[in-house]
Amino acid sequence: MPYEPFNLDRLREMKDMIEQHIYVERAPLTVNAWVTKEPVAFEDRMSGKPVQDLKPGSKWGELWDCAWFHFEGTVPAESAGQKVVLLIDVNGELCLVDEEGTPRQGLTNVNSEFETALGKPGKRVVLIAEQAQGGEAIDVWGDAGCNDLFGRYHSGTLKEAVIATCREQVRGLYYDVEVLLELGRLLPEDSSRRAQILQALYEASLIFSEHFTDEEVARARALLAPQLAKKGGDPTLTVSAVGHAHMDLAWLWPIRETIRKGARTFATVLRMMERYPDYVFGASQPQLYQWIKEHYPKLYEEIKERIQEGRWELQGAMWVEPDSNVSGGEALIRQILYGQRFYQEEFGQTVKSLWVPDIFGYTASLPQLLKKSGIQYMVTQKLSWNQYNDYPHHTFFWEGIDGSKVLTHLPPEDTYNSPAAPRSLIKIDKEYHDKNVSDRALMLFGIGDGGGGPGEEHLERLERERNLLGLPPVVQEPSAVFLERLNEQRDRYKTWRGELYLEKHQGTLTTQGKNKRYNRLMEKALRELEFAAVLAKQLCGIPYPQQELEQIWKETLLYQFHDILPGSSIKRVYDESVARYEVLLDQTESLIAERYEAIAAHASGGAMGKVVLFNSLPWERKEWLSIGGKWQHVQVPPMGYSVVAPSEDAPQTALSASTQALENELLKAEFSADGTIVSILDKRHGRELLRAGEPANVLTLYDDRGGDAWDFRGDYRSRPSSQLRVTSVQAGVDGAKAYLEQTYVFGSSQLIQTISLTAGSERLDFDTKVHWQENQKMLRAAFPLDVRAGEVTSEIQFGYLKRPLHRNTSWDFARDEICAHHWIDLSESGYGVSILNDSKYGYRADEYGLDINLLRSPGYPDETADRGEHEFTYALFPHEGDAAAAAVYKAGYELNVPLRAVSAAAQIQQVPEGAPASFSVFEVNHSQVMIEAVKQAEDSEAVIVRLYETSGSRAVGKLKLHLPAVSAAEVNLMEQKLAEAAITEGSVDFTMKPFEIKTYQFDLK
Repeated sequence: MPYEPFNLDRLREMKDMIEQHIYVERAPLTVNAWVTKEPVAFEDRMSGKPVQDLKPGSKWGELWDCAWFHFEGTVPAESAGQKVVLLIDVNGELCLVDEEGTPRQGLTNVNSEFETALGKPGKRVVLIAEQAQGGEAIDVWGDAGCNDLFGRYHSGTLKEAVIATCREQVRGLYYDVEVLLELGRLLPEDSSRRAQILQALYEASLIFSEHFTDEEVARARALLAPQLAKKGGDPTLTVSAVGHAHMDLAWLWPIRETIRKGARTFATVLRMMERYPDYVFGASQPQLYQWIKEHYPKLYEEIKERIQEGRWELQGAMWVEPDSNVSGGEALIRQILYGQRFYQEEFGQTVKSLWVPDIFGYTASLPQLLKKSGIQYMVTQKLSWNQYNDYPHHTFFWEGIDGSKVLTHLPPEDTYNSPAAPRSLIKIDKEYHDKNVSDRALMLFGIGDGGGGPGEEHLERLERERNLLGLPPVVQEPSAVFLERLNEQRDRYKTWRGELYLEKHQGTLTTQGKNKRYNRLMEKALRELEFAAVLAKQLCGIPYPQQELEQIWKETLLYQFHDILPGSSIKRVYDESVARYEVLLDQTESLIAERYEAIAAHASGGAMGKVVLFNSLPWERKEWLSIGGKWQHVQVPPMGYSVVAPSEDAPQTALSASTQALENELLKAEFSADGTIVSILDKRHGRELLRAGEPANVLTLYDDRGGDAWDFRGDYRSRPSSQLRVTSVQAGVDGAKAYLEQTYVFGSSQLIQTISLTAGSERLDFDTKVHWQENQKMLRAAFPLDVRAGEVTSEIQFGYLKRPLHRNTSWDFARDEICAHHWIDLSESGYGVSILNDSKYGYRADEYGLDINLLRSPGYPDETADRGEHEFTYALFPHEGDAAAAAVYKAGYELNVPLRAVSAAAQIQQVPEGAPASFSVFEVNHSQVMIEAVKQAEDSEAVIVRLYETSGSRAVGKLKLHLPAVSAAEVNLMEQKLAEAAITEGSVDFTMKPFEIKTYQFDLK
């Protein structure tokens, strides 16, 4: 007779039937709750609105409501000797606490949103006793949020709250069947292993009667045991597994909820570690640990114990997992600096890997920042989201613009939310691009994004999969151990050069423009404050504000998280971050003002009426400046100040402005009646900048329907659009500036743009104010340039990147929207044109010119994204030579770091005699070397100076210090000494490779 054919659906039905028999409900719990709009402490748990005697189906809250739940009951006598649990689901996230209010376990509603292909996110089981006595009193408190893992609202009603017994053998049988059934399903249909597994499962399915007795369960487990006991042979690939709970610090929920998500997740990890001795878990982001330390100190101490034990791994060197496209270079350094210092101070260790599984693209500056911070590895995953091209490696060396390389691994499962199921291991084995040269791969298992982490299902599967025939073996170990083993075969891996471009989420270069502008302002203000603070300490004895700076920096770094700065969070996140940005910027500017005012009093000798100009850039600046309404042509030395007496200078060359044209001695711009520019003439070179017959600064409103905060349609240029047309124009000359003010009205919005030329300047500025009320629209400005270029040059952190203009390959086609910082440039041999900006990052570049993305208003996840007031500036900057030869970086910095004028007043009681009227604290004698940061050292009163080569060439020069220094040393980005540096006549000699960063530490007298 033929064998019975296997019916997988019936075997799945058996698995589901077993699951239904794991828990037996014994008695309901009495449930009361006290509801508040925001979280309250355990001590105040009964201060909210009472909701009494909740039953399944009873409503307790609305989205983002909080509540303290009280669960009471008695274990029935008939449960004596059995494993007793609570089954609790409040249709929200819940954190059970101990008698002191310390988190003990996190619970998640079963119907929480999650990618079901990766598993079930719900956590509802609470262990009370392995063997109950019967009669035990249940008295449990829990802190709830009326939201699921992803911030969704799921009715706000109680689903279940019962005392139950757990049939432990049935629970074990369930995971036996689950693992074998999935393995059998995935094996080749003609394999003997598959046939034997499915035969065993089929025979087990015949055992059960309607009573589902303990004897039947034992027989079924015994029948399946031989299949679970079959081991693999010598492995060709070993999978290293580490528990993970990727935690978005804000996204579809506010920051305050992340703090509670962290507590729920970490408490659950600790409970799972008590039950599963092989379990190894890792978590990144020192900011998250800092929150736990502040809000849940007892929980934090438990975590520290597991870290010292080695079962809890610290991951990721950065303060948060930041966006790396928009964040500034110095900010990325501070992410590492503050992150590593926190780990060292709190846990006595640092990490060797950058942990950024979910960021939206990877700047080509990162490898150098990592190497110079002592970081050797990077782990990420997001590149698997590419739309058009599959990155050819999972294990490779990533080389940055300066030649630095870091060993990089992308978990081949292409997720950081692995279910740790047989399908996970088979996918890794099948799809690992580098399995021909590498015998190890990483798997990150657990519920992530909204937190939660691994549950018992992950760990039960891993126990059975440790060395199971048909699967690659899996070992639970820290990612650091995996990376060290991966590194042993480093000579076999290929290298990827340049940026790691993500072919999705290009909209995040523009969305939530107000946040991006505040971020740029904060980065520049913090740079200014550190310079001012060093200068004020040396000249005036004012203490360096180390503590305030660290606090401001860390909060600024928090808002660079990869779902905040890119613009992909909910409205509340931006309401709160903008409010905090305003406070932080005011605080920073106040600290700057205090120091510059003191230096001004020092520099002016206490004389009233004079003005002191401050220049924090490392080159002399000669500019027209409006001081007290009067235009003066001023000259300020590099990284210093100059005292001037207020006067009024007249430009020596003619400026003209009309509604049709603006002109100075270098440029002439002509305008059409619709407001666009029809000609820009570089008078010095006799060159027309625009393509024949094609206007520039064409402000176009594109249809952005179908887009969201992350993405806009790639065919937006082929869809209906409308060109803005000017409604009124005013022109005039104000001292050294000729301007034309254009007003545009469209829909419910208004844009006012002041286009200006300053005497002696090659820069055509577009100062823009927008009252933006558009829905699902995108505003862009196009500049068709008569420049024959094969590549576009874009400034990135600590250098620039060249990208081809053509769309010859799918890789080029996918890179349609690109990132640039202060400037982007098209140059042919001998001549080029740049667009500068003070807060914009998204561009399109092709053979026709440059196009800058100004504003977007998608409807999700913030339905009001960027509606409101905006101010920003961009500028056109023609130049001789290419971007490097023209030192375009200087023009970009000058737009973003204006001179500061401070009126001198008697701010100090004793004014030093003989204070110079002009003073420069630092100078660099090389035009392509930038001083990015001047600050006080973290662990001493020494001064740190950070330089970088801007042009992509080698640089030999001197860094001169006009302060009394006793010694100097080159240090790394963590301010650890590398080598002594000789001071000769007040200068340190340097030799720099292309785009190299160098940091020096000076000990002053």
